[in-house]
Amino acid sequence: MWNEISYSGWGRALSAKGRVARPERLSALAQLSQETPAPAFGQLRSYGDAALNDGGPAVDMTRLDRMINFDPDTGIVHVEAGMPIGDMGRLFAARGWIPPVMPGTGFATVGGCIANDVHGKNHHVVGSFGQHVTEITLMMNGKAKKFTPDKTATLFKATVGGLGQTGVIVSAKIRLMPCKGDMMVLTERRIDGWDQFIDALDHSHADYTVGWIDATAKGNSLGRGILEEGEITSGVSPKTKKARAVPINAPHWALSGPVVRAFNEAYFRRVPAKGRTTVKPIAEPFFPLDAIHNWNRLYGKRGFHQFQCVVPLAHAPALRLMLERIANSGLASPLAVLKRMGAGRAGYLSFPMEGYTLAVDFPARQGSAQLIGELQDMTSDAQGRVYFAKDALASGGAVRAMYPEHGEWLKAVSKADPDQAMVTDLVRRLDLRSTQ
Repeated sequence: MWNEISYSGWGRALSAKGRVARPERLSALAQLSQETPAPAFGQLRSYGDAALNDGGPAVDMTRLDRMINFDPDTGIVHVEAGMPIGDMGRLFAARGWIPPVMPGTGFATVGGCIANDVHGKNHHVVGSFGQHVTEITLMMNGKAKKFTPDKTATLFKATVGGLGQTGVIVSAKIRLMPCKGDMMVLTERRIDGWDQFIDALDHSHADYTVGWIDATAKGNSLGRGILEEGEITSGVSPKTKKARAVPINAPHWALSGPVVRAFNEAYFRRVPAKGRTTVKPIAEPFFPLDAIHNWNRLYGKRGFHQFQCVVPLAHAPALRLMLERIANSGLASPLAVLKRMGAGRAGYLSFPMEGYTLAVDFPARQGSAQLIGELQDMTSDAQGRVYFAKDALASGGAVRAMYPEHGEWLKAVSKADPDQAMVTDLVRRLDLRSTQ
């Protein structure tokens, strides 16, 4: 049942090697949990080491991906933790229902969405994923136990956003949201600079809002980009685009400064100056990069790091300073995102806060680690926090201070997993289970 394998996070800059089991039934998972307690992972879409356990055992949950039950009267669906969220969206959207929160990739599993309390392009409207979970089943020492946000609030809040430290997430009940169909009306418009972008986000009334930022732009163009605003609708679905793939690791020069600047200029100009509105299948605006299989190979064999932070509304100028530092570094990739977030969060270690979140990818090359360290310090000074699902380089003490409910989480986790069998590489690196 156990196989020795090597695996990595989506950024590919960090990897692990160890024994991995891949159970297909709940009974097999129960036996594993009793004999060899181990942390679990899904599709390995966390960018850093959140799902890695180098040198130790781990459980691959991707075969436990079934729908258990759906109640059309309440919209509550019960699914196993290994189900990809994109599959759930495609399954229900045509029937008038949709997961309220969709992260940036449809390959993220339900278990991963819970463990990281993910957010989507509509966080300012509906909050985080965990706020729509009505029940979680955990495997703890070979026994399946159920938890709800009202009757067992402490352990529920320690599990949602809790990085899998309370036990293996087996299944969950999620309250789906009624929707008009499986299409989206998408409006795109150019934004010429930082101040205009913040103003556009503040005044957007769309359900789904996200901004692409040109992280190489400087001077008067600093913070320029494209604002996307979407609303779900019904209609005749156009022909589905065939997925493409990146077959090999890209060469080092593919993301050199001149290439990235040229790409960003072309990408910015692809939207007409007057803007445009189109109708697309919902998967395209929800998961734009899923249409390119293995897109992480574009960063070469050394991989990449993503830095994502959120800062309070009043500290938006800190993000402008970060963008200036990033643009001057020459290290940014074409992938940079800006969103406005609401206050919604469901767990002690949930990432969201009301404010603005910036995410930027950097190839894992000389200078990237130092730059990300500087950005982390700037986030701390701005009373913000970094996102565990994207992190690979942060240091422990500074990050723990960003999460004021860490102490409550630690108490609950220490009780649920006293032997620290669920500890992963990220938890060790950030020393999150330490009482000091």
